[in-house]
Parts: sequence; structure tokens; C-alpha cells
Amino acid sequence: MAQVYIQKLFQDKQERLGLTWVAGSDGADRVLESEIVNASDKGIIGHLNLIHPNWVQVISNTELEYLRNLDPAALGEAFAQLQASGSLCLILAGVEGVPPELIAYANNTRTPLFRSPQSSVHLMWMVRHYIIKELADSTSRHGVFLDVLGVGVMITGDSGVGKSELALELITRGNGLVADDITELYRISPETLEGRCPELLRDFLEVRGLGVLNIRTMFGETAVRRKKSLKLIVHLHRPVGGDLSNMERLPLNASFQEILGVKVSTVNIPVMAGRNLAVLVEAAARNFVLQQRGIDTMQEFIARHEQQMLDQSN
Repeated sequence: MAQVYIQKLFQDKQERLGLTWVAGSDGADRVLESEIVNASDKGIIGHLNLIHPNWVQVISNTELEYLRNLDPAALGEAFAQLQASGSLCLILAGVEGVPPELIAYANNTRTPLFRSPQSSVHLMWMVRHYIIKELADSTSRHGVFLDVLGVGVMITGDSGVGKSELALELITRGNGLVADDITELYRISPETLEGRCPELLRDFLEVRGLGVLNIRTMFGETAVRRKKSLKLIVHLHRPVGGDLSNMERLPLNASFQEILGVKVSTVNIPVMAGRNLAVLVEAAARNFVLQQRGIDTMQEFIARHEQQMLDQSN
């Protein structure tokens, strides 16, 4: 189960957002868990809302002015609602002064209170993106993950089929390595899987006969990527007996693999002597881009063929 500790959120975003910890330091161990978030109807982050509370409540000048205009009884009731909401953290965004009542509330309830000079909209965008990524469902897949012509492509296949050698050739052609052997996949949105490399394996590619190569050192910064959205799986396989005659030449139906509930387009490429696999993978990536733009070459060919048959019958 994925978790986001409030203290880690502060540390990871402190420099980028200019965060300072104002009060509520005793609540540093508060944690946001993916299981709780998925089962809750609360928003992850948003402006202060006592009716439909967010896990992380942001207070801009508008919300602060509202609190300042409340009489002591109404303010106490608002703080009681805020405490009952179960919100884990408060962030002051772009405000000048901090009311002592808010500091006292944070200390008394062990609610971390941060402050940032950033505007509330920018802050919420940054923190929401961070929390979603940290809480994303994840899994791992065996294969080599690359950025091929701007498309996230995972090359899979049996051990020894030539995945790493193919990856090395694609890198020499200007494509980028994300991960070798093990790729960590995170579902960062309903239809998006983001692939990352485990820290231990970052920049490394193992090639039989050469050992472990540092791709960043050999080919430069542009030859590696920190992450990439997975869009296409290319599965390498050796045909039984080396015979391609039994393979479907014109696959009419697209192939998919489902990972964490997301369908990923899949292409099966047979491995045989003399085939330029790097060119085939790049062609598969280009074809995928065309399909995303609504250009389906297979359907175009079928329509042209049917039209010609219709013309000949007339």
C-alpha cells in the first residue's frame, strides 16, 4: 500500500515551493494512504472547505480573510469542523501574516501548518501531482523500457531473445533508455502508466558478452530518460522451427495487454536471422503515433481493397 508521510511531502517540496513549517510539528508522522484515499470522497488537495473537506487544505488570502471576519464563537466552531474533517495538513499560500488563532489550532491538534510564497493555484497543482504519483498503484514488468521516437516502448521476450542487444542498437540510433531488466510501472491517471527505473539499475544496460554498460557515460545525457509513459509493448519471440508461414500476415484486430487496469497496445515481432529489429521497432512506434492520430493503415488498405473489388464487380 502506497503512502505519503506529511514530513516527506514537506522535505520533497520544501525547496521547490519555498515551504516553511509554521506550527503543528508534532504531526510530522501523519500519513496519507492510497487505500484510504481511494475509499474516501474527500479531495486530495484544495482551498479550505469545511463542508467537503480535502486531505490537504490550502488557505489563501480569501480563506484567511473569511476566518478573520468570524467572531470568536464562529471561529471556534469552524476550527471544530476542521478538526472533525480529518484533514492531515494545512498550507498557507501567498499570505502575509499568520493569525495566532490558526497557529494555536495547529499546535493543539497536531496538524502540520506550512507556509509558501507561491500562489494557491500553482501550489495545489504541484502538491496534487506529487501526491498522485506517490500514491499511484504500481507493479513491475520484466523487459527493456525505452523512449523510441517519443513513444514509451517496452521490449519483452524470453531470456536470450536479444532484448538488450536491440535496446543498444536503438540507443545508438538516438533513442533513450529508461530501464533495463526491471521496469517499475505506476498508474498515475486512469489511462496512463508511467515507467521508471529502480534506483539501483538506473543508467545501466546489461549486454551478454559485454557485461554491464553505463549508457549515460557512453552516450551522454540525451541517451537516458528518468521516466516515460508506457504506450506500446513489443514482444519478441522465436517462431517454432523458424517458420513464419503460420503467422498472421495481416492482423485485423489490435492486440492489447492489460496492466493495472490500463490497456497497452502490443505488437508481436518474430526474431530471425537477417531481420533488422531496430527498424521494425521504430516502424511500430511510428505506426502507433499514426493510429493515435486516427490514421489506421490496415483499415485504409482494407477499405481500398473492398472499393477495388466493388469497382470490378460493376
